[in-house]
Amino acid sequence: MAVFVAFVGGIAWLFNAYLGGQPGMFYGVLVGALVYALITYYAGSRLALAVNGAREIHKQDNPRLWRIIENLAITDGLPMPRIYVIDDPAPNAFATGRKPANAAVCATAGLLDIMDDNELQGVFAHELGHVKNYDIRVSMVAFALTAVISLIADIILRMTWFRGGGNSERDEGGQALMLLGIVAAILAPIVATMIQLAVSRQREYLADATGVLTTRYPEGLISALEKIGRYGRPLRHQNTATAHLFFANPLRAHSLASLFSTHPPIEDRIKRLRQMGSHA
Repeated sequence: MAVFVAFVGGIAWLFNAYLGGQPGMFYGVLVGALVYALITYYAGSRLALAVNGAREIHKQDNPRLWRIIENLAITDGLPMPRIYVIDDPAPNAFATGRKPANAAVCATAGLLDIMDDNELQGVFAHELGHVKNYDIRVSMVAFALTAVISLIADIILRMTWFRGGGNSERDEGGQALMLLGIVAAILAPIVATMIQLAVSRQREYLADATGVLTTRYPEGLISALEKIGRYGRPLRHQNTATAHLFFANPLRAHSLASLFSTHPPIEDRIKRLRQMGSHA
């Protein structure tokens, strides 16, 4: 995150220099991006549940799932989250909510079908780990920084093409700044996205570790990951905007979006969990 903030600062400095030291336009873009991020932050949970076709359930609808999540919430000292189910055969789950008081967890029908109680406990200890660690908040900060960088880069690129050819641009310094602006405008969104994905992957490892500390039984989560490795499939209705929320990558393995996966490889997650178990 520190590297991310430093990167934003560098792009902001370049943008300000490109405008000739006129900060007004830059601050306008910055405020606009932050307002957009805040709207997404507060409405994101409802949108994530809606676009994935999740329906809320109650205790009588699935006592087994309700009991597992209720016990985990008590163990973690968290409020009982709302529980949702997606009618999809792909085994997966996700959690959302900007803070524990308004958290929600969701399971697919496929996950409930293939997992035993210990494995389900491991999966939802991981998901509640995201809630406990405020990972939705962290991911939204990363999203906001990415949005700012992308907007600034886009404006620099457009200004490069449409800016007039005055004397200040024909001198050597102006030409160098223009070239630097073009390079930054092309590379900045890519670099920002890669940093955002790196943050997301680290939060997945952290949620795995938090879940194991809750259950004191790494084998449950390891077994769940192994099953998803064997039987996992993409969701029928895929959405790249919410892919980072899921327990495992919900996108097609060979799609372009999977090249920028928000999830570390399942094999690496299992390896780290086994190392935790060996030191327990």
